[in-house]
Amino acid sequence: MSNYAATADHAATVIALNGPGWNAISAENVARMRLQNRFKTGLEVALYTAKIMREDMAAYDKDSSQYTQSLGCWHGFIGQQKLIAIKKHHGSTKRRYLYLSGWMIAAMRSEFGPLPDQSMHEKTSVPALIEELYTFLRQADARELSGLFRELDSARDAGDEAKQKIALEKIDNFQTHVVPIIADIDAGFGNAEATYLLAKKMIEAGACCIQIENQVSDEKQCGHQDGKVTVPHEDFLAKIRAVRYAFMEMGVEDGVIVARTDSLGAGLTKQIAYTREPGDLGDQYNSFLDCEEVTPTSMKNGDVIINRDGKLLRPKRLPGNLYQFRRGTGEERCVLDSIASLQNGADLLWIETEKPHIGQVKSMVDRIRAIVPTAKLVYNNSPSFNWTLNFRQQVFDAWSQEGRDLSAYDRVQLMSVEYDDSELSKEADRRIQNFQRDGAREAGIFHHLITLPTYHTAALSTDNLAKGYFGEEGMLAYVIGVQRQEIRQGIACVKHQNMSGSDIGDDHKEYFAGEAALKASGKDNTMHQFS
Repeated sequence: MSNYAATADHAATVIALNGPGWNAISAENVARMRLQNRFKTGLEVALYTAKIMREDMAAYDKDSSQYTQSLGCWHGFIGQQKLIAIKKHHGSTKRRYLYLSGWMIAAMRSEFGPLPDQSMHEKTSVPALIEELYTFLRQADARELSGLFRELDSARDAGDEAKQKIALEKIDNFQTHVVPIIADIDAGFGNAEATYLLAKKMIEAGACCIQIENQVSDEKQCGHQDGKVTVPHEDFLAKIRAVRYAFMEMGVEDGVIVARTDSLGAGLTKQIAYTREPGDLGDQYNSFLDCEEVTPTSMKNGDVIINRDGKLLRPKRLPGNLYQFRRGTGEERCVLDSIASLQNGADLLWIETEKPHIGQVKSMVDRIRAIVPTAKLVYNNSPSFNWTLNFRQQVFDAWSQEGRDLSAYDRVQLMSVEYDDSELSKEADRRIQNFQRDGAREAGIFHHLITLPTYHTAALSTDNLAKGYFGEEGMLAYVIGVQRQEIRQGIACVKHQNMSGSDIGDDHKEYFAGEAALKASGKDNTMHQFS
């Protein structure tokens, strides 16, 4: 018996047990509503998606070509449309996730207005967006199933048993739009207790994977900006444990923690680490401090002095009471951060880099994997990188080492449109196209994401529309640039009433009121122009 039929049979049994007062309730309608609402709570979502993510991680360990991808979201509708597009173009959501970016929330969702990525936005907006994303994904399920139920009804009305069977198979084999979300908790929005409380809210909303970074919470900066300040390992590990406790308390034992290190671009620390014995994590953290040796007579009033191997050292302290690391130690610190995180409860790593360079990432991952062989990365394919210029320069440098003639190129001006059709640019584009596959194979990157894609696509498409609509093209700018493309490409949103749930509402009206239902999808609904 199919899942659809079994659900309807169960509903029929319950209805019969409740006597004639329930006779007007249709068991099949109940089955349809239940299938359209598979996930009742965020915790059910978290449990389901955590299992998916763990399976994907195991598959990647066996075969690096099985890497995963996601795109960042700042609104439930955006996430919904991505998953609808994935199913439409690729037939399956397998190994395709969503990313919830703290940067996007700060810039797009804060009640204070647009903010920089500095954890100044309301922390409650993070679980609120997770819940919103899953609300829209569940609505995408309901909408697609509604269309399949209509196919089944049409086949029944036509007496076509073959089509009925096909429709039932589609319903029973339906793949949900609900996928894992990697959710950014920034630096935890406070101490370990604050991190734990927020993590619980995120998990209750549906998060199966939480990403946390090793910056100072109240000094938090975007990973691609200057002025980043890291915390000693023990502080960061306390927050990793806080997130794990939150997962365990909520019963999501497969919950995934991504430990992000910003040490590559962070030259400052707010604290000197506590150390118990030479060589421990605190001692290793302090070993990167920019220090000068002093004597008791050369010490100044207010100096902070550390004793290392019998030597008195004065760490360089800035006016803001921050301590400076030695230049050129970023990669060493990233490796130490990563190993410490994996050995203390983290599942995945995130190393924030200043450019997309597989060789740079690989050099660190190789050292990490020498200690933790299963180390895997989440990597930010960031719009903060100038991908075109970076890769053209990478090709230029590689060709220069090979001794090729580069007299036709100016390395500084390689972004210029005049190079777009050149052999160098074509090779750069080929490397960009293969970046994720190569990074998964060579640099241990399990998950590739773009943090802010729709921030940029929304700006670009709006600019193009505004330029034409308020110019000479007028309404033609919308018709050619938007609606005609929606129709030609089969974009579901061209029927925006359907996308908003109007047809689902009509189904419910009919369930509740029968022939008396006042439905919106009648002959005068202009959406029929797009049928």
